[in-house]
Amino acid sequence: MKNIMAFAGSNSKTSINKQLAKYAASLVENAEVTTLDLNDFELPVYGMDLENEKGIPENAQKFLDALQSYDGIVLSLAEHNGAYSTVFKNLFDWMSRINGKLWSEKPMLLMASSPGARGGVTVLEIAKGRFPFMGGNIVADFSLPSFFDNFKEGKLVNEELHLELKSKVEVFQKAL
Repeated sequence: MKNIMAFAGSNSKTSINKQLAKYAASLVENAEVTTLDLNDFELPVYGMDLENEKGIPENAQKFLDALQSYDGIVLSLAEHNGAYSTVFKNLFDWMSRINGKLWSEKPMLLMASSPGARGGVTVLEIAKGRFPFMGGNIVADFSLPSFFDNFKEGKLVNEELHLELKSKVEVFQKAL
C-alpha cells in the first residue's frame, strides 16, 4: 500500500483547495492518505538575515521530513493575486533553504481551484514551470474552475470535470 500526502497551498480553515486535495487523494486506490494542514507548521516570514541569526525553523524541517516520507504528493494550490499564497510561498522558501530539490522526485498530482472561471490556472502554470527545477515530478495536473458550482457536499458534481480528475488520478496512481 502506498502512502500519499495531501495538502493545500493555503492556511484557510475552509480552504477549497484543501477540500479538492482531500477529495482527489481519496480517489487513489490502495493508498493510505494523510492530509496535512499548513496551520500546523507555522513559520516566521523568510528572510536571509533571520536565517543567518536563528537558522532554519523546526517546522520547516518537520514539513520537509513529512514530505519526503511519502510515496506521492497531492497538492492543490490556492491562487492569491495570480501567484502562490503567502503561507505556501513562505514554507516553500524555507524548505528550499534545507534542500533545493525539496520535492525529491516524488510523483505529484498538482492542482488548483478558485471560485472563478479560471480555476487557479495562473498559479498552476507558475508551479509547473518552477517545481521541476526543485525536484518536482509532476505526473498530472488539474484545474477546477468555479469551485462552488462544481464541488458540493465533498465531491465533484460536474461529471465532465469528475471524469477528467479521475483520469489524472489514474496517471498519478500508475506513477506511484
